[in-house]
Amino acid sequence: MYHAIVFFPLIGALIAGLFGRFIGARMSELVTTGCLAFAALLSWGAFFLVTGDGQAKTEQVVQWFSAGDLVVDWAFKVDTLTAVMLVVVTSVSTLVHLYSIGYMHEDPHRPRFFAYLSLFTFAMLMLVTADNLVQMFFGWEGVGLASYLLISFWYEKPSANAAAMKAFIVNRVGDFGFSLGIFLVFVLTGSVGFDAIFAKAPELKDASFHFLGHDWHALTLACLLLFMGAMGKSAQFLLHTWLPDAMEGPTPVSALIHAATMVTAGVFMVARLSPLFELAPTALTVVTVIGGITAFFAATVGLVQNDIKRVIAYSTCSQLGYMFVGLGVGAYATGVFHLFTHAFFKALLFLGAGSVIHAMHHEQDMRNMGGLRRYIPFTTAMMTIGTIALIGFPFTSGYYSKDAIIEAAYMSDRPGHVLAFLATVIAALMTSFYSWRLFFLTFEGPQRWVANGAHGHDDHAHAATAHAADGAPGHHEGVAHDDQGHDVEPASHSAIEHHDDHAHTPHESPLVMTIPLAILAFGALFAGLIFKERFIGHDMDKFWGNALPHGSGNDIMHKIHDAPGWVAASPFVMLVLGFLLAFWMYLRRPDLPHRLAESQPILYRFLLNKWYFDEIYDRIFVRPAKNFGLFLWKEGDGRVIDGLGPDGISARVVDITRGVVRFQTGYVYHYAFVMLVGVAGLITWYLVSGVPGGTH
Repeated sequence: MYHAIVFFPLIGALIAGLFGRFIGARMSELVTTGCLAFAALLSWGAFFLVTGDGQAKTEQVVQWFSAGDLVVDWAFKVDTLTAVMLVVVTSVSTLVHLYSIGYMHEDPHRPRFFAYLSLFTFAMLMLVTADNLVQMFFGWEGVGLASYLLISFWYEKPSANAAAMKAFIVNRVGDFGFSLGIFLVFVLTGSVGFDAIFAKAPELKDASFHFLGHDWHALTLACLLLFMGAMGKSAQFLLHTWLPDAMEGPTPVSALIHAATMVTAGVFMVARLSPLFELAPTALTVVTVIGGITAFFAATVGLVQNDIKRVIAYSTCSQLGYMFVGLGVGAYATGVFHLFTHAFFKALLFLGAGSVIHAMHHEQDMRNMGGLRRYIPFTTAMMTIGTIALIGFPFTSGYYSKDAIIEAAYMSDRPGHVLAFLATVIAALMTSFYSWRLFFLTFEGPQRWVANGAHGHDDHAHAATAHAADGAPGHHEGVAHDDQGHDVEPASHSAIEHHDDHAHTPHESPLVMTIPLAILAFGALFAGLIFKERFIGHDMDKFWGNALPHGSGNDIMHKIHDAPGWVAASPFVMLVLGFLLAFWMYLRRPDLPHRLAESQPILYRFLLNKWYFDEIYDRIFVRPAKNFGLFLWKEGDGRVIDGLGPDGISARVVDITRGVVRFQTGYVYHYAFVMLVGVAGLITWYLVSGVPGGTH
């Protein structure tokens, strides 16, 4: 069964990728979607089968390779954590495949698109079923490669290529640390298999390792290096810059990357290696602090973004911070539970945003929307459900998982828990505000699209060449820019260019797009209620078995029930305040946001330009790297290597031959002179070299 779950998406990818031009786009869609649907059904069966007893097992596929003491098997580690991830990955991917049939219906390269989607899913399944670090790294890099292909799917669009390269390179930074962590774990334990590592880890509790001239606590160093990889994949603070630019890919790609797969890989990795992190409390403190900072930082940036997809992208970044807070304070079950519930409502929000973009003739700027509730009522209802689940409205999925993380952060006694608690509570207020801001700007208020026309960048209905002239990622018509091209203030409606000569009436999406929304809405509403007792409630011990540690994490899970009433009520208070503030600013006083931005231009630009991380990194890393590369190319490669090497030698040979040719004049005395010079040279060589018969 597990072989079928993992390999059916690969089979679909190979059929669509290799034979798509022969079987056609429709058959490619049906084959890949059918393979994913079959894998999803098997995954749910495996979920209920495995979680019934909480017992883990290993299924070996083949012995992969061996090198000295290193023996790596290709095997599936099947436990509750694996089963949860299988359900999340295959279910969301199936719905994204189905949704893409409608969303991408006019794209001429659908077989390639669906092949990439299925390849992406296969790589993620390889990652979550890994029995050892090497197999996990294989899936880890496979996800990175497939994301590069999907983000740059419209490869003739310069901004899409730039975004894909940015995602790939930033992730390489994290993956470098992940690789070093794997190497160190092997040095310490002599194995890369999880069971062997976890069995050996307690013996290394007090071990040290000499690195960079210092003696480090060995497991702390290993966990920090491993977490560096998680920071890259899960877009945590400092390595987050690739995430919003990934919106340059088609909207279904955004849903797949940001809901269930790539960005949750880091969360899964820390949960899988939690027995190691439990023995490295300093590393867990770093996880907690980074998670709290990320939750706060991304929420601040989401407050002022105008692209509907970018708002949801920063929301993803913030929610990932919540997950790492749960893991960092030792409440691993809460972090994974939020991963589980987040997949449903975040996929719903992204696909709902895609339905809005589809209805708005590819417009993505929320300032050019408004009043859509009357035209796309079903999409409006689905976005409402996704919004209330994201903000943690009582009895929705987000309510159970996010509130549990906030309470766990408060009840923890680990260093950094106070910062994490404050950051997550404040982020809950901002999450509510920017979520309702998105909703009100898009579905309520005046119909700004009637006057402004519709024009956007996620043009799934046209070939990619239509986008070749688009500007930098995230810059849209109607946005004022400074001399560096950065957004500086909200656009006035009079400044927005008219790209359509006639108004475009919004329309509801077809059934193939709305059915996935309805299924995800059910999960966003009820997944938390249905599974809360298993994940974080009375049945938790039986449900998780040995998949997660039974140490201080479970103690915190029991302490959550003793949290003060004001702590439990704080997320609800924050979501109410955020709703009221957004309602006042965008429905009652729609002039207020523009006036506020004008009165606080420094703060507004600071948030709109994402704390200037891109500019800082460009100045510190990108430009010096480009200049250094240019120097190596021009001076090192061109002047030194080529100048003294092949180009220099060939040039000197040409110079010498040109000089020699001048003696070929046809005059005998010229030849005689050359012969005399040669004889003189030979005699001199004999005299100086001391050959037999010569003088010493």
